[in-house]
Amino acid sequence: MPDLRLIGPLVRSTPAVLRRARPARALPDDLLRDASRRLGITALLVAVLWSVATVADHLAIRVQTHGGPQWLQAGTDEVFAAIGVGASLAMYAFSRRERDPAFVLNLGLVYLVLIAFTISLMIHWHPVPADFPVSPVISWVGVAVLIFAAILPSSPGKAIIAALLAVSMNPLAMVIAQARGTWDFGSPLNALLMHYPDYLIAGVSIVVAMVVRKLGQQVAQAREMGSYQLGELIGRGGMGEVYHATHRMLARPAAIKLIRPEMVGEGSDEAAKLAIKRFRREAEAAASLRSPHTVELYDLGVTEDETMYFVMEYLEGMTLEQLVAREGRLPAGRTAHILRQVCLSLAEAHTAGLVHRDIKPANIHVGRLGLTHDFVKVLDFGLVKSVVDKGAELPVGAAGPSLVTGVGLTPGTPAYMAPEMALGEAVDARADIYAVGCVGYFLLTGKLVFEAGNAAQLMLKHAVEEPVPPSVRAGIVVPEALERLLLACLAKEPQDRPQDALQLARSLAAIEGIAWSEEEAEQWWRVEAARVDVRTT
Repeated sequence: MPDLRLIGPLVRSTPAVLRRARPARALPDDLLRDASRRLGITALLVAVLWSVATVADHLAIRVQTHGGPQWLQAGTDEVFAAIGVGASLAMYAFSRRERDPAFVLNLGLVYLVLIAFTISLMIHWHPVPADFPVSPVISWVGVAVLIFAAILPSSPGKAIIAALLAVSMNPLAMVIAQARGTWDFGSPLNALLMHYPDYLIAGVSIVVAMVVRKLGQQVAQAREMGSYQLGELIGRGGMGEVYHATHRMLARPAAIKLIRPEMVGEGSDEAAKLAIKRFRREAEAAASLRSPHTVELYDLGVTEDETMYFVMEYLEGMTLEQLVAREGRLPAGRTAHILRQVCLSLAEAHTAGLVHRDIKPANIHVGRLGLTHDFVKVLDFGLVKSVVDKGAELPVGAAGPSLVTGVGLTPGTPAYMAPEMALGEAVDARADIYAVGCVGYFLLTGKLVFEAGNAAQLMLKHAVEEPVPPSVRAGIVVPEALERLLLACLAKEPQDRPQDALQLARSLAAIEGIAWSEEEAEQWWRVEAARVDVRTT
């Protein structure tokens, strides 16, 4: 059993020498992706505003000339506008594709300089009277630099270079105008004096950029869970969120499930401490499970804000809920193949005195493991219930009263809840057998065993109504042995169901004529991989 221990405060004191030697903290990928999306939206907005401004200028000329032909004439302003709109739309389109977000943000700095140069040329392209005063002004370039500093979390060095290059485009455009003979403003120093307010704004933008980046680094630090670094959000459920994570030393991918304190606490410190104690005890019991069909638990901990977390193996594939949503109902052979693996996971848990209590398609993962396809992993074994008598003295490491019931939450999911759970009666391993029957029914038919307008009605139906056979419900042919086995799992009385998950697995394997081969599974996943590639390109 892995060494499972509560991680202490995540922010620990670090020697000054080590703090100085530590490299700058990288920003999380999801924050970089969010920034690249903001960049794309900003670029699109620039294109729209530039187009609208150009059209508005022509309409204004029409009003001023009382409909004269001048309003239809195009000049250099329209050429610069076309360049700006084209560059903005290209930046938007580029940011919409699956790209390295860091590269997109670097390209965004180049885009800023290009837009600044285009704006500056547009401002200073036309002839200027010799007596035109060279007085300090704030231009649109300074505004653009400030906006980009707020949306792009760049490093200080890149931010300084991009900001100075961008605000230098106005003086450069004035020098070009002087070379063209359209404006004699005297000494080149006057170009800098005229636009020094933009340089002040550039200085402010650098401070803004550093603040934005610092906030991102603080998010990255806050996301550190023990030895793991959180990445993007990959799922969300009633108890919390699941994030992709990476071990900082081993670079091993993992998934971290966060359980927020407000989801398990009752508002008092004593209740929170009790919840954490039960959380650790039950997670350690779940970590003792070694079935290859049970998701592996690497670590667990509690953060300073009392957010509890599990670190689990990262799985590639999808849940059964997602599988049916994409594929529709499954063939009998594949259904039996999947259910058999679920039963092998449950058999070990039941032998250890643990009841899952929330078996449902969303908690069953199917994917590839090594060279094996349609490999099943049962999830959420961190919130199991021990069938040890509540009044008994618990041995060290044994599971005690459930975390879920201990803090007043209703365990299970109504659509897959055994009658005895719905009625608040004693629960044992046979409640999981009932849920397996519900899952098999869903896989075969694409429908729930019972449907109702609310959870209470649904639980009542599980308690009193008899299920319609899958073959009748979906109008399909179901092997008699499989249908009979699933209906036995759905018996109202626990003693009328299969009494043992291992025996149920053997019964599923013994059904003749419905084999689901590794070749069939591999072919399905190959086609699914091709679909994913098409969707992401």
